[in-house]
Amino acid sequence: MYRQLFVSFWKIGAFTIGGGYVMIPLMEQELVDRRQWLSRSEFLDCLSLSQAMPGIFAVNMATCVGQRLGGWRGVLCAVGGNILMPIALILLIAVAFRYVRQFPVVEHIFQGLRPAVVALIAAPVFRLAQSAQVSWRNCYIPIAAALLIWLLGVSPVWVILGAIAAGLLWGRHNRQSNNQNPVR
Repeated sequence: MYRQLFVSFWKIGAFTIGGGYVMIPLMEQELVDRRQWLSRSEFLDCLSLSQAMPGIFAVNMATCVGQRLGGWRGVLCAVGGNILMPIALILLIAVAFRYVRQFPVVEHIFQGLRPAVVALIAAPVFRLAQSAQVSWRNCYIPIAAALLIWLLGVSPVWVILGAIAAGLLWGRHNRQSNNQNPVR
């Protein structure tokens, strides 16, 4: 089990370019569809928890899944497998990039990868929104956050703090409304 956990997360870490969120479709395919270690609901729970925790998303996800499947040994295997290949590749690319960064073709390759990474992130977001039964009338929240950051240049920190404040105020308002109008 530990070897399979290591190998699964090694494959996820080795064949994902673009960061942690690009790993979501590979993780879902490997952990839910192929290995059937997690149900879609459990995968969504780990995904939510991993996003809420500080740190690197992919490592948080490996930690969550490793803990569920094999305790602290599972965590070591999943995290080790997940970070081994990216660390080696980053070191290799950093050394090689020093010698090729001035070539225009390299710049064009990186410009071409950007839309692909956006698509790789967007696809699982929509699929997970459907499985979490997110209502389309709530979509204004992430759209407004993205527009604030992208168009107006607002720091994501301020957007997150504003969302926290708005959520607290909304929760307080609903709690007060429910206390004043009890259901009989």
